Parts: sequence; C-alpha cells; structure tokens
Amino acid sequence: MTSWQDPESVRLMLDDLETWAVVGLSGDPSRTAYSIAELLQQRGKRIVPIHPSAAGPEGLTVLGEQGYASLADVPFPIDVVDVFRRSEAAGEFADQAVAVGAKAVWFQLGVVDEAALERTTAAGVAMVMDTCPAIEWRKR
Repeated sequence: MTSWQDPESVRLMLDDLETWAVVGLSGDPSRTAYSIAELLQQRGKRIVPIHPSAAGPEGLTVLGEQGYASLADVPFPIDVVDVFRRSEAAGEFADQAVAVGAKAVWFQLGVVDEAALERTTAAGVAMVMDTCPAIEWRKR
C-alpha cells in the first residue's frame, strides 16, 4: 500500500458514497471506464458519465444514465469523481471535484498526480490514486 491508497478513504468511497461521476466514460463497452462503471452500478452506485461528447446536440447516455460535458454541468451533488485520464491531465479534474463540492476523488490504476493529492486532501476531500474499485472490492 502506498500513502495515496489510504484504507479509510477507500472504505469511505466503496461503502458510504453513492453518486460517482466517471470522467472519461463514453458509450464504448471495450473501454475500461465502461466496465468499471458497470461494476459500480452492480454494487448499487449511481454513475454519472462525464465526457466532452455529452455537449453535442445528441447528448450522451451511458448505461442508462444521462451524461454531462463537465462536472460543473451536473445539476445534483456528486460524491466521488472517478478519473479515467492520463496522469498529466487528471489533476484538473481533482480541482474541479473540489470546486463542485465532491466528497472524494478516485484516480484509476496508473494515474498518479501527487500535487493534485496534496491540493485535494488539503481542501478536506478524500482521495486515492493508482488503484481501481474492482481491485479494492476483491481485497475484501
């Protein structure tokens, strides 16, 4: 375990938080974001697709849920922002998560931004990086 995979933060997100905005979720079932969003739904979580294509005239619906172009566009509270973006692009989504009042941020496997972790946790928002809900649920 690394310092950015705090067991209490993982437990909070998996057990207590319900609404997960999934950044990078599109309607492509071959993408990892899609299969993880499906798993989140199976575990009773509400998913909120966040993808630039949601801004288009046809919008975006994934796994039965309305998508939004940005976190700021979501008209209801978000508990967890789950980020499927490269490390160099992920930090801005942690900052946006804090700005919209999310309770937690989850950076997926291989996504690490220590500066974003410092900013996010300093703002009182739980954060984990470089792991996946599927991996963490299997550990239990």
